[in-house]
Amino acid sequence: MAASFFVLLALCLLLPLLLLGGWKRWRRGRAARHVVAVVLGDLGRSPRMQYHVLSLAKHGFSVTFLGFCNSKPRDELLQNNRIQIVGLTELQTLAVGPRVFQYGVKVVFQAVYLLWKLMWSEPGTYIFLQNPPGLPGIAVCWFVGCLCGSKLVIDWHNYGYSIMGLVHGPNHPIVLLAKWYERFFGRLSHLNLCVTNAMREDLAENWHIRAVTVYDKPASFFKETPLDVQHRLFMKLGGSHSPFRACSEPEDPAIERSAFTEWDAGSGLVTRRSRRPALLVSSTSWTEDEDFSILLAALEKFEQLTLDGHNLPSLVCVITGKGPLREYYSCVIRQKRFQNIQVCTPWLEAEDYPLLLGSADLGVCLHTSSSGLDLPMKVVDMFGCCLPVCAVNFKCLHELVKHDENGLVFEDSEELAAQLQMLFSNFPDPAGKLHQFRKNLQESEQLRWDESWVQTVLPLVTDI
Repeated sequence: MAASFFVLLALCLLLPLLLLGGWKRWRRGRAARHVVAVVLGDLGRSPRMQYHVLSLAKHGFSVTFLGFCNSKPRDELLQNNRIQIVGLTELQTLAVGPRVFQYGVKVVFQAVYLLWKLMWSEPGTYIFLQNPPGLPGIAVCWFVGCLCGSKLVIDWHNYGYSIMGLVHGPNHPIVLLAKWYERFFGRLSHLNLCVTNAMREDLAENWHIRAVTVYDKPASFFKETPLDVQHRLFMKLGGSHSPFRACSEPEDPAIERSAFTEWDAGSGLVTRRSRRPALLVSSTSWTEDEDFSILLAALEKFEQLTLDGHNLPSLVCVITGKGPLREYYSCVIRQKRFQNIQVCTPWLEAEDYPLLLGSADLGVCLHTSSSGLDLPMKVVDMFGCCLPVCAVNFKCLHELVKHDENGLVFEDSEELAAQLQMLFSNFPDPAGKLHQFRKNLQESEQLRWDESWVQTVLPLVTDI
């Protein structure tokens, strides 16, 4: 109960000051077509909330978007005059006192700071909040909504307490407190969105919260990348990451070469190189719910198969993302002595990430979900680029990945290694399974984010 006490104490202490400072703003009332969107995380790494904000702006709403500005959001968001980004300051964990004290101080600071920022922002008809993280955001946004008449909309991506449980254990007092907090304050929202039918059912049965399923869908810019754009991307990435560079320079000075493509300056044509490596891509937040030792073990088995004489290509494995375990796994990768596999871990610009997915041969997903109720958005993006996927199995993955139709599902490194061998045998093989999966994705009628949003969310927020 300590964190909730800290939140409520902070709200009570600051209420007189905020009432005094924000009274004139509240008296003006809330704009009928204005929305406040809140992420207590990095805006640049919160694609679903970016999509919500862009869709709101596209359909006539003005939006104030609050969050940490550690990574650059998409240019469409930065250049939209209907969207105002308000940066939040992130308090790093203190290195003084017991962990509970450190956590309590951080919660109090975030509660006070977020309350202050919200009270001095233009009030909106709705406050859209991403959860997780929801502590202390849900309570603060609900409180502000009560004061200025805004309706709280929670977009449930997962359960925050389940993520904390990966670090502290499911029965730790902080985890149990976070679970109580999410359940109690989550019921106070006016509208709830969630990412899977499994989560919608769990919220209804165990939390008594009614939610609407809004599946993640790829944005329009997730698509297959034209070959000339692929070449420019490979040349750009080759400037800082050696796996994208050609092993040797062409004799003809009119030829520009990457590890995968060649550009003839005379004809202007770009072609794929013969005997090019296969490009395998995975993206991650480098958190405890993704075990990259599975992929590394599978790559070791794949390497042994190539050394044993199997007809398999060399591999370039690109793992993109930021997160707490990135340095740990980077150290593990550096200790590997691969001969036919190159691994790199870049952080890509927002505009380059979909281009890379649209250029790759295979995607791998190791997301297992701390709650078992959310789906990996990275797979949604890969499918938008018609990129087949191998994904580790968990409770509700079947809502997205159809085994042996748009990809493959595996349980462990042995099964993943066998799938890599099967998919890359005789690469590139136009008659192979990898090509068939891509063809299935190309022929499927994939609904895009904005089309889905218009059908599911827009009717809910225009009914005011």
